[in-house]
Amino acid sequence: MKPRDDDNEAAVLRAHLHDILARKQLSALFQPIVHMPTGEIIAYEGLIRGPSDSPLHSPINLFQAARANGLTVQVEHLCRKVVLERFAELQLPGKLFLNVSPECLLQRDARHGETLEVIHQIGINPERVIIELTENQPTYDYDLMREAVLHYRTMGFQIAIDDLGEGFSSLRLWSELRPEYVKIDMHFIQGINHDPVKLQFVRSIQEIAEKSNTRVIAEGIETQAELLVLRDVGVACGQGYHLGRPHPVPARAAPAEVVKALSRNGVAVYPQRRQDQHNASIHKLLQAVPAVPSSMNNNDVYEIFQQNPKLMIIPVVDDGQPQGLINRFDMIEHFARPYERELYGKKSCRQFMDRKPLIADRNTSLQELSRRMAEADAHHLFNGFMITEHGRYLGMGTGHDLMREITQMQIHAARYANPLTQLPGNVPITEHIDRLLESGTRFWVCYFDLDHFKPFNDVYGYRRGDDVIQLTGNILTAYCDPDRDFVGHIGGDDFMVLFQSEDWERRCQAVLDEFAHHVLNFYSNEDRERGGYISEDRQGKKVFYSLMSLSIGAIRVEPRQYYTHHQIATAAADSKKQAKKIHGNSLFLDRRAPAAAAASAPAAG
Repeated sequence: MKPRDDDNEAAVLRAHLHDILARKQLSALFQPIVHMPTGEIIAYEGLIRGPSDSPLHSPINLFQAARANGLTVQVEHLCRKVVLERFAELQLPGKLFLNVSPECLLQRDARHGETLEVIHQIGINPERVIIELTENQPTYDYDLMREAVLHYRTMGFQIAIDDLGEGFSSLRLWSELRPEYVKIDMHFIQGINHDPVKLQFVRSIQEIAEKSNTRVIAEGIETQAELLVLRDVGVACGQGYHLGRPHPVPARAAPAEVVKALSRNGVAVYPQRRQDQHNASIHKLLQAVPAVPSSMNNNDVYEIFQQNPKLMIIPVVDDGQPQGLINRFDMIEHFARPYERELYGKKSCRQFMDRKPLIADRNTSLQELSRRMAEADAHHLFNGFMITEHGRYLGMGTGHDLMREITQMQIHAARYANPLTQLPGNVPITEHIDRLLESGTRFWVCYFDLDHFKPFNDVYGYRRGDDVIQLTGNILTAYCDPDRDFVGHIGGDDFMVLFQSEDWERRCQAVLDEFAHHVLNFYSNEDRERGGYISEDRQGKKVFYSLMSLSIGAIRVEPRQYYTHHQIATAAADSKKQAKKIHGNSLFLDRRAPAAAAASAPAAG
């Protein structure tokens, strides 16, 4: 019964399709494409819809039915004719992006020049039309594609590739056809302000585009935050619901809020990549250490140690399978005992072997092995670990190398993201300041520092101190605009916020109020009631310390007032020192900053 239902449905769709072709029942919609630097609409993409009361109203259903019935070329020709005629009728400004599948582009029939013929009939200059290649199936005949594209370019058309990053072979098409435009698939655009991987993808595409004289169009922009990140990356054009939805009679100008946002100075806050330390594997620690079989006797193993004074560990391996490790000092200690060599010298080296060594596959992360080593007996740190591949011995790694690598990773990671708060560290802070300076916008730098934090740590412990630092980071994040204000953690109890929000002062006051309220929870009832606690200073004297407070040193940065992030860091630190002279929670704005900055500016000439 089921096959007959499917046949009936296919017959109905075929009838609808023939009716649409016979009566030309397609309508055109146009979605604007906005030029990022100016906010102007420079082009429209022509889209198609079937009859509203038809199952083929959706373009997906329409073209599926066309392919199923061998009518793809006829349907595409009608689509292009309808879009071109309506574009001319509306007298829309700018260029028209006209969707063409590679399948139809490669047709070698008498209708090959039909698009040009329609254009001439309705009076549109071919230079205003961009052939947008929409890929629904793989393209393999690249020689034929280049020939077809050359044919269209000779007629005056330009070429665009749609959905870069989504199609079967879009990157290869880009390389082969060298289009004037590439459109990045909306998957990489939506949420780009929260996703550092998407940001890196788009930045890489933009870099390639700049070197190949191609203009990038970002598709699927749905928020202002996405728009501003893309603008800052240097993407030339944008398309999406935030800029304008497809419409039978589209707007001739972008929405006012879009134009205002694009014209506004300032920079978007880029999403920060969390340092994924689990990607680095122990393979980088691999050392080739020759193994011995378990059949070798202890005398022979001892002789190997004697001939190689720097050799500390000998792995024992049978047929590629790790068996254990022999420690140089263990063996020497055994042989130094009376009669041990006589008793065991000719016996298997298994006698003095550590039968439960640390063994890890080459793809094990440094973090995972470090955890295992910390949980294992102490002697493993000296003995090291055996590295395998699919269970077979490859070589050795030392505990010293593992600890050194972990330490370096932590130092590197802390420069990019503080391990306690996960807020951006010194490197991203510096990069964001440089972007702000380059943009020529006004912004405010606020240096946050906890007062009496060290004695609090001494009295209440480092764990409680860490909780206070995390509280501070959370409060700062909560009261800043994530799309305009950059929150960074310099280290310890020092934070920096780079404000573009004009109401920065109100936000800072809210941070102070929130901190003053919540920090009380970290003290005992007795210390809260008397407003402080007794602790020893650095000279060992008993001193009364007030409850922790938050000091904010702020500077305002005007365009061309500062020239380097070093100048800004110095000025902000000076302002923080002034804030800390004020008792309790305080905000100090350094109003002398313009003169100081001018004095330190590079000499002209």
